[in-house]
Amino acid sequence: MNSYAPTGWLQNPHVQSVLASTFPRRLRIAPLLPAFNKASKTVVLDCGDGQQLLGEYSQQTGRSKGLVTLIHGWEGSSKSSYMLSSGAQLFNAGYDIFRLNLRDHGPSHHLNKELFHSARLQEVVEAVRCIHQTYPHDWQFLAGFSLGGNFALRVAAKAAQEGLSLHQTVAICPVLNPAKTMAALETGWWVYERYFVKKWKASLRKKLALYPELNYGEKLLSLKNLSDMNEYFVPNFTPYPSTQAYFNAYSLTGEVLESLDSPAHIIASKDDPMILAEDLAQLANNPKLDIEQTEFGGHCGFLKNYRLDSWLDTRLVDVINHRRYAAAEAQASAM
Repeated sequence: MNSYAPTGWLQNPHVQSVLASTFPRRLRIAPLLPAFNKASKTVVLDCGDGQQLLGEYSQQTGRSKGLVTLIHGWEGSSKSSYMLSSGAQLFNAGYDIFRLNLRDHGPSHHLNKELFHSARLQEVVEAVRCIHQTYPHDWQFLAGFSLGGNFALRVAAKAAQEGLSLHQTVAICPVLNPAKTMAALETGWWVYERYFVKKWKASLRKKLALYPELNYGEKLLSLKNLSDMNEYFVPNFTPYPSTQAYFNAYSLTGEVLESLDSPAHIIASKDDPMILAEDLAQLANNPKLDIEQTEFGGHCGFLKNYRLDSWLDTRLVDVINHRRYAAAEAQASAM
């Protein structure tokens, strides 16, 4: 296992959480991107029942080691810095990459009239099914960041029931207990809540411009914080009567991951200001689930030096490579 030991101000969780998505970090990853971007093409996925999701597929010009489907976090997109960085590293390591946009993320607001919410699991299951059917590979991997890590683990927990084949799922700082994460955003460093309120409102305004009949524009003006927004949008635009019922619907704690029947690996930091490390102990005790915790890293940060190189990108490649080679060796020895 690679050791992660940042020094100085890189041990600060807020520095890690913020710096990983800043312009200097995008400059740092720019040299990784030309071949990756050149190979990428935009794809609209049919998820059934009239639902569509948007993504970007990057294919090797030669032999591929397998396909890795990546899912971004809340109010991120397929073009978020961490998606490009990890995607490019995996692509350069020989994997084909599909970067999936959740509903109403990236330039996808026009595809579906109904609003995004985090309990829309089935359409993500169907998106993964469509990806696997359209781009068949011998090796299929799934990885997600933050809310995307939450979705990835829930998809993996339903994979056997849904007839999906996953060789491994990797979740980076996944949302574990949504109620606690929302409370952390509201009571922690004010920058986080302001960021998500601004991003969520911008997304909702974009949606309203496309579908004015949703008719929440006037109300949106009066909503000042995440609690206000959840208390209005949950009962009015989801099937859940309360925010607590909604949070429970996509929580990972308790028995949710008992049904995992393929390997899953969580990478989390003990100092994450949004995802409480204590909730890792509340996950189902499943031998298929491996949890890797670092002392530092913040929320999806994991920058390892002052050049803003990512420990996470290298670790993600190592974890997926290890699973692929271990499974291949097991298959060979069984013959």
